[in-house]
Amino acid sequence: MTGPTPPPAPSPPPAPSRVLICDDQELIRMGLRMVVDSQPDLTVVGEAADGDAAIAGVAALEPDLVLMDVRMPGLDGLAATEHLCAQPHGPRILVVTTFDLDEYAYAALRAGANGFLVKDAPAEEILVTVRAVLRGEVMVAPSLTRRLVERFVLQSPAAVPAQRGRLAALTEREREVLALVARGLANGEIAERLFVGETTVKTHLGRILAKLGLRDRVHAVIFAYESGLIRAGD
Repeated sequence: MTGPTPPPAPSPPPAPSRVLICDDQELIRMGLRMVVDSQPDLTVVGEAADGDAAIAGVAALEPDLVLMDVRMPGLDGLAATEHLCAQPHGPRILVVTTFDLDEYAYAALRAGANGFLVKDAPAEEILVTVRAVLRGEVMVAPSLTRRLVERFVLQSPAAVPAQRGRLAALTEREREVLALVARGLANGEIAERLFVGETTVKTHLGRILAKLGLRDRVHAVIFAYESGLIRAGD
């Protein structure tokens, strides 16, 4: 006779997400390391003091996420973000800046960064943002996205004519949803405004991103301004 089947061995816990910190200030790097390394599901695998070191660190360490400062000597965070976002399997990029409205941060988001974080954010907010970006979310509040775009998108008016023709790919309802996203409304608010379900809004937004070849909600807002669908002050 055979005895009872032993219970399956418990699955090992998933490996912690790997984080690279890039900032030219050692105290900032130390503070961010303390916050990240305090969590069992996160680990800091390296530090960098400029964009060149960040690019080299990504190649050597293969982090899942880079906390990227923007204003650094040598290669700044914007150029490093553009380089890393152009890689087919690059890490996710969370822009970390001293200022809540920064032209470099806006440009980094436009280049493909996945979120925006102010350096003086409390530890709990930093961790929430880091985990959300690692899950694939774009962590920029709709109201902050609008403020960033309204302040800086007008610096490149030449982009508007090139984008305007792409609006023809959208249905009237999709244009309506895109305009409300650009005005800073969350999905639930858009659903209430249009008398539809929130799932329907998410479906429309997914189709908008697919038709226009946009990465995420942030880039949809930028496109709405650059195409002339919505203007600063609307």
